[in-house]
Amino acid sequence: MDQALLVEKARGGSADIKSYWEKAKAGHATPYLFVSLVGLKVFDSKKILTMVARGLPVQTLTRFQKNTSFSTSDIGELVAIAPRTLHRRKEQGRLAPEESDRLLRVTRLFAKALELFEGDVHAARSWFQAPAKALGGEPPFRLAQTDLGAREVEALIDRLEQGVLT
Repeated sequence: MDQALLVEKARGGSADIKSYWEKAKAGHATPYLFVSLVGLKVFDSKKILTMVARGLPVQTLTRFQKNTSFSTSDIGELVAIAPRTLHRRKEQGRLAPEESDRLLRVTRLFAKALELFEGDVHAARSWFQAPAKALGGEPPFRLAQTDLGAREVEALIDRLEQGVLT
């Protein structure tokens, strides 16, 4: 493994994570900055919607996995892509629109968790995977797989950021 990657791993995050956190911390986070965690450089909602409708490149999923260190099976579960389908998507080079939408939903939630834990990717990932009493004992990871569940996770993060005991 390349020396720069080893140093990056030892520090607990990728360049994407560090860049995202620096912008968020400085108050320069736009509503769609989270897409940078999948490697997108476009922050305009209309352009993002067009990209999702076409299906995001499979590299966006790979980039999210690299940035979060979730396993391939975790990523497949989060985005609701069966292993064989994921293999096919890699061959095709593009996710389906629904898969792209789910990937961005999970990315948005992970970015919020990253902000909650002040850029600590390990803490954000651990929290995302641990059972949460405020979510009925379910880990945010599980609830993030549906729109309604994602809203609950987002509401919990907002409460935690405000210091509201849940």
